[in-house]
Amino acid sequence: MSESKLAGQFLDAAIGLLQRVRDEDAEPIAAAGTLIADTVADGGRLFAFGAGHSSLAAQDIVYRAGGLALMNLLAVPGVVGVDVMPATLGSALERVGGLASAVLDSSPVRSGDVLVIISLSGRNALPVEMAMNARALGVKVIGVTSVAYASETTSRHVSGTYLKDHCDIVLDSRIAVGDAELTLDTIEAPFAPASTVVTTALLQAVMATAAGALADRGIEPPLLRSGNVDGGHDWNSQVMREYGDRIFYHH
Repeated sequence: MSESKLAGQFLDAAIGLLQRVRDEDAEPIAAAGTLIADTVADGGRLFAFGAGHSSLAAQDIVYRAGGLALMNLLAVPGVVGVDVMPATLGSALERVGGLASAVLDSSPVRSGDVLVIISLSGRNALPVEMAMNARALGVKVIGVTSVAYASETTSRHVSGTYLKDHCDIVLDSRIAVGDAELTLDTIEAPFAPASTVVTTALLQAVMATAAGALADRGIEPPLLRSGNVDGGHDWNSQVMREYGDRIFYHH
C-alpha cells in the first residue's frame, strides 16, 4: 500500500469523525458555548485542564489568537505533556488519587467559574477526581471525552465512575477505544490517532459559539489577536488590562 493512500485514509477518517461531532454533538456544543458566555458575562473565570496528549487541546484554547483571553490553563506538574522525564511518569500520575485535590486547593478556581476537563478515556483517577472536586466547589464542569470508554473499559477511580459521570455538559469526541484509526495486515498495532484533531475542533467550535453568544447580548467578547499582525500587541495589551483580574497567565 502506498503511503499516500494511508494518508488519505487517515484524513478521511478524521473528516468522518468531525462530521459526526458536528451532527451528533450540536446540542452539547451549543450548551457549552452558552455556559462559557454566561460565565464571562457574570464575571466568572475560565479554566482548562488536560493530562498527557489531552493537554494539547487544553493548551490550544489558552492565550490563543482568535480565542477568548479569559481561558486559563489549570496545570498539574508532571502531566501537562510529554516533556516530563520519563514521559511514562505523566501516565502514572494520572492514576494517583488525591493529586487533583491538591491542585484545586492551591489554584485560583472558585465557585462560579467554568473548568473544561479533557480526558480521552475519562477513566483515570485524576480527571474523575478533578471533576468531582470542582463541582463540589461550585464550579461548572465541561467534560471532553470518548463516552465509548465507559462501556468498554473499567474505571481506575475508586468510585468506579468516569469523567462523563461528573460533568454539567459532556462533549463526546466519538473516538474509538485505543485512539487509532488505521490498521494494516503488515503492521501489528493499530496506528494514526485522531483524538487531538477532533478534540481541538470540538473546543474551538465551543469557543466560537461562546463568542457569538456574547456578541448577541451586546457584549464584546474578549478575544485575542495574533501578535504577528500589525496592532496585535496593542489590542492584546488592552484586553489584558481590562480583564487582568481574570487572566492568570499574564502578570
